[in-house]
Amino acid sequence: MNAHENSEGIVVEQVYQEKGLFRLSSGAELPEFKLVYETYGKLNRNKSNAVLICHALSGHHHAAGFHNDLDKKPGWWDACIGPNKAIDTKKFFVVSLNNLGGCHGSTGPNQVNPETGQIYGSAFPFVSVEDWVRSQALLTDHLGIEQYAAVIGGSLGGMQAMQWAIDFPDQVRNAVIIAAAPKLSAQNIAFNEIARHAIESDPEFHSGNYLASEANPSQGLMIARMIGHVTYLSDDGMGTKFGRELQNSTEGEESEFQVQSYLHHQGEVFSQAFDANTYILMTKALDQFDPAGKHGDNLAKTVEPAQCNFLVISFSSDWRFSVERSREIVRALILANKNVSAAEIMSTNGHDSFLLPISRYVKILSSFMNRIAKELNES
Repeated sequence: MNAHENSEGIVVEQVYQEKGLFRLSSGAELPEFKLVYETYGKLNRNKSNAVLICHALSGHHHAAGFHNDLDKKPGWWDACIGPNKAIDTKKFFVVSLNNLGGCHGSTGPNQVNPETGQIYGSAFPFVSVEDWVRSQALLTDHLGIEQYAAVIGGSLGGMQAMQWAIDFPDQVRNAVIIAAAPKLSAQNIAFNEIARHAIESDPEFHSGNYLASEANPSQGLMIARMIGHVTYLSDDGMGTKFGRELQNSTEGEESEFQVQSYLHHQGEVFSQAFDANTYILMTKALDQFDPAGKHGDNLAKTVEPAQCNFLVISFSSDWRFSVERSREIVRALILANKNVSAAEIMSTNGHDSFLLPISRYVKILSSFMNRIAKELNES
């Protein structure tokens, strides 16, 4: 079967340009910004079937389909977005964007500052999850969408879905929070700091102004990705996939384990496709995410403004954002008298499970989305 069959097919990038001054939560200002996004499916007559997809740390706007006929690799969540899939584009109008500060076309450190004519680089300001949600809300207004049928995200995307429900309660009917946490643990912050240090220690980093110097801190970014990738997998999953098997080597070369070869390959590919400053920015946004911090660490009080239904999904082998962290969210939602469903999925794939078409996971997500579609048809 052709890889493009049973998918959204060829999709086109679009650009939203916000010309007004945008004040960030830090107090810094952007004179203007743009967001690159894609849409899948059709918006219905009363614009009630829109679904927003919020991406994770290294994600972007290309969540489903292909950019051209030669593309062999579909969007990062093609397993769940498309015709007759869990997020069925025959029923829903799906919006997926590259976040502010990203490196896939949206305004970020690798873009030109219109006030200086120079690449932002290290001068690009800190961007928070709250800032992302507010910028996404501007895109939402531009698209003429008054309320999302669902806001969905995994990992850092799940944190954005939670922030949407808190900050824009009238604009969210359902929120799906997958493999996320109400705030990062000290261990998670530590992993992010090691990754940032690896990047910043690369001689090619040039204090964050490497593009102006026509350089790329690829070694530092490669190490950062290797560190991250190990934390996204589980011990059982790595044991099953790699064990202690050696990679085939040519005569005279020292053999290396398959897991070493895998990590080197993943790191090398990532270091050529992602921006180091964006990686630093995204991990800092992760570290700083703590909506309950403004409410005396009372998460139940924090989520009180939310009016939507919630689905919270976690995975048994995810030790980066463990099942217990999702239970914290669920307990807070119950205490706040919110309508919440929760599922804990058995998996050996670690944190990466949220990206994979695990049967029970897909069935639960499909069931939740089908209920939403049914309610839309009845309204």
